[in-house]
Amino acid sequence: MYWPNGVPRVYAVNGPEIQKQQKRQQQEEEETEQDDNRTETTAESADERKQSNGLLQHKHREIAIQHAGDADDAWADEPIAGLCVSKSGALFATMTRSSLAIWQTKPTAVVAAIKRSHVSITNYGPNVALLLRPDSGIIVVQTLEGYLITYSIATDAHSHVYQQLFLQSHPRRNLPSNDSHAIREISLRFRVAIKVDAGISKAVALDNELMVATTKPAAIQLIRWTPDSSGNQTSTELLSRISWLSKKSLVVEMVYDRAMNLLLWVTSDGRVYAVQYSYREADESGSSKVNFTGHRFHNPENDGQRALQVAVNARFSLFAVSCVNGEICVYAARDYSGNIPLSHKLQMPASAATMGKISFMSYSYDGYCLFAGYENGWTTWSVFGKPGGTSFTAEKSLAESNGETWLTGVSMGAWIGGGSDILLASSKDKRIWLLEVARSALTGCFSSANLARALLQTGTEIILYRGHDLPDLTTISGKDSLWHHAQYPPGYLHAQWPIRTCCVSQDGRYVAVAGRRGLAHYSVHSNRWKTFDDPKVENSFAIQGGMCWYGHILIVAVEGDSSYELRMYSRELPLNNSSILYSEPLPAPAVFIGPSGEDSLLVYTYDNILYHYVINAVGTRISLVQVGQITFNGIVRAPARVRAISWILPEDQLRDGDPSQDVAVASVLFLVDGKLVLLQPSVSPNGALKYDMRVVAHDVEYYILMRDQLSFNFAPPNDEPSSGGQTPEITVNNSPSDISLRDSLWVFGGKDLFVWSDMQDILRPTGRSVEGPKNLPIPTDFYPISILLNKGIVLGIEPEITQRRDVTFTLQRFAIRTQLFLPYVLQHNLSYFDTPSALSICHHFSHLSYFPHALEILLHHVLDEAVDDHSIGNSIETPVKGKQLLPGVLAFLQAANPPELYLDILVQCIRKTELRSWRTLFAYLPPPNELFEQALKFNSLKTAGGYLLVLQAFDDTDDGDSGDSFDKIEDSAVRLLRLASQRGDWELCGEIAQFLIALDGSGRVLKRAVVRVGLRREGPGSPVDVDDCPIPRFAMLDISP
Repeated sequence: MYWPNGVPRVYAVNGPEIQKQQKRQQQEEEETEQDDNRTETTAESADERKQSNGLLQHKHREIAIQHAGDADDAWADEPIAGLCVSKSGALFATMTRSSLAIWQTKPTAVVAAIKRSHVSITNYGPNVALLLRPDSGIIVVQTLEGYLITYSIATDAHSHVYQQLFLQSHPRRNLPSNDSHAIREISLRFRVAIKVDAGISKAVALDNELMVATTKPAAIQLIRWTPDSSGNQTSTELLSRISWLSKKSLVVEMVYDRAMNLLLWVTSDGRVYAVQYSYREADESGSSKVNFTGHRFHNPENDGQRALQVAVNARFSLFAVSCVNGEICVYAARDYSGNIPLSHKLQMPASAATMGKISFMSYSYDGYCLFAGYENGWTTWSVFGKPGGTSFTAEKSLAESNGETWLTGVSMGAWIGGGSDILLASSKDKRIWLLEVARSALTGCFSSANLARALLQTGTEIILYRGHDLPDLTTISGKDSLWHHAQYPPGYLHAQWPIRTCCVSQDGRYVAVAGRRGLAHYSVHSNRWKTFDDPKVENSFAIQGGMCWYGHILIVAVEGDSSYELRMYSRELPLNNSSILYSEPLPAPAVFIGPSGEDSLLVYTYDNILYHYVINAVGTRISLVQVGQITFNGIVRAPARVRAISWILPEDQLRDGDPSQDVAVASVLFLVDGKLVLLQPSVSPNGALKYDMRVVAHDVEYYILMRDQLSFNFAPPNDEPSSGGQTPEITVNNSPSDISLRDSLWVFGGKDLFVWSDMQDILRPTGRSVEGPKNLPIPTDFYPISILLNKGIVLGIEPEITQRRDVTFTLQRFAIRTQLFLPYVLQHNLSYFDTPSALSICHHFSHLSYFPHALEILLHHVLDEAVDDHSIGNSIETPVKGKQLLPGVLAFLQAANPPELYLDILVQCIRKTELRSWRTLFAYLPPPNELFEQALKFNSLKTAGGYLLVLQAFDDTDDGDSGDSFDKIEDSAVRLLRLASQRGDWELCGEIAQFLIALDGSGRVLKRAVVRVGLRREGPGSPVDVDDCPIPRFAMLDISP
């Protein structure tokens, strides 16, 4: 769901012009401030800006901050050796061998920098690692000699490093003072230098302490930021005393995840452990002890499987482990008791030798993307393993000549902006590359409309797919003009960055966005945004739980002033407190809100209750009426982990039922931890309502319940066009099986797209069988983002890299990809002998201009299976395969289509398959000459021309009188040429002429054919020259030898 987008922005502590200005300024300062022992160096990343006059005080003799002019400026040219981002994402820090810089994320600028003295580097060693406390209050530099140098980060709210200044002559731009329009001053102050005599293997900064893994002896030390009540500040636990840890091993890598309250340890023998810790009561000596509890889940069987790096995905409870051999194994954490099985392995974009050694891995904030940096590039995957953008498809020599180190190898990286950007740095470069990514709006707001309308969001704009209402061939064209771009309102983006939530209306007319506070909405037709006029009102609430549209009414779940409520805003009214159409208080924060049916709203809250509201619109007034609720206590253990909820009502309840009784008969479908779970109501013996739980699918990235998209994914049934030439079996649907896929369920599982053609099949009791109805996998070589059901296609995105030799930068973009799903659905039905369902699907999709092509693909798939005895590119497990299925498919195509269309489907498939497949196909078909005669009978001359190639190919392979066969082919060509000339189809005549020349290069056969048709009269002594033939010499389009 993430795709690199655009050209990365480049930042550095000292740009090429800033350095010269610094030298001049430093010389002036030396003349006037000989005894000054305080300094701070600041710089902007791309533009020339003034330096701050902030001060850094000396607090340690050995780590004195020397004046920048006392030594050369080599520190500014040192490559970046460390990178870390604060928990809030507002700040990040970079480190070189001898310096440290603090950056503000938005706008990106250096706000404080510090250079260590030569004495400090000599005594303590150069910088090797960088740690940042989660609250950004303390930053720690690990040195080569085993020291931990700590600095405090202080922010002055009343002082600014950079601030926008406007001329008084422009009153409209004379804005009031606002902290969001300036960059606050930040100061670095030395705290303490800690010597770790046992040697530092790895350290990680936690909320209350530093956790340090030592080497001699192998141990874990906890160093508190402040002493405890007894005055102790350190605790040590020897690894040899931890029973569940492998003996004689060191902890070489540690990662802590605050959301899961879990540590991952990688030991020197390549094993990986999931660890939790707690403090025990102090012993007699008064020192507190630490209790570690861990479980090993990655146990390498050989040296190639030894772990190097780990990453935690708290949103989906996944652990990623990279190995020496280049593999990345992903494990699913089901509980804290060690039940952590292998989930899947990621597909590599290149060989291990090409990619090099892995340098880091990082999951995005929402967990939907894994970014991995390598010695020679980088690559991405979706949460369950779909390959995404990668730099290994770029031309390395061109990237190196342009100095684009972000393509040729990255050593560190970090997500910022809630996943809208990623910072990349190389160990051989002083620059930071800020790469923007586009992601599906589903990551921030799981909405059926976001899926149907294929809404994307970046850090600066929304991108909406507009191909739904266009002609069929335009929809599948993949042109970039099908995207509608709209940049966020600058004022709102500047004040509320990053944009976290986006939601489009079901008809695609309106889009709402929400950042840290407030919201804004946009009209696609008028290209206009609406924002709050009063910043105080905008900052008074935040979106908590999502948004959805009901016509032009925006329904949002908000949190403000320690209260939670649902609000309704109209697109037609300005945004302010007086424009709230209706508000409904909630007892707890909302986890999810979404529409259901025509006028229902589902709201799931943190107290594990699903509320059912009916949207009551009377005249100009609108309100929400609660008609029921369901409590999931004992069913859902962690409400915050629920991503989406839908429910399915019986048909009779939808038509005639009382809405207040919906909760008693509704089957609930919800997505939690990558599992799609179905809850079906039943009545216990004592008359109480209970729910039977069943897992429908695992490793689910998203699902689409088509019954939730009826209002914008389909035309009314009586408005659907139908093919006038269909047989009675198609045009008159007398079959009891009326399958239109309108009640289908689509699930994307990371690799393939799965579909259940009828949701009712899932709801039916399965008896003793644990598994439900068989799903249909639809393989895709791109990431599917939407299902255009009325078009019969899967819409997806494929990342691309554009490099040109006349420019010095590389462009990342994403291209539209489409794929027909009808062939797979029809093959699935026919393989289960469900011909009525296949005929019903043909009835509903026969109006598509490319429907014959879909049937051609169906025949092609089945023919390949019949020839090779296995499915090519298709993993469908069906009871009927290969040669057993081929005759049934041919019979179906003949029954479901007019004769001329059936003959054309056959010849188009034949022309696009290998010659070895023809024998298999014609074992169930009449001879080619009969098909040729049938095509002539129905006046399908183009189709008949296609069968000439088949006749010629069979003549080359048959054993018999070749002279008679050649004469028959010539006679057939002459007959077709005569009919084409009589109709005036000179293009077809030209193609037939090319075919005859291919049969006989001397031209004699063509000369005879022209004379026999009567296009040229042959007189005595006047030979016919082929070049004088009146038939146009068109290139052969459809026939080739």
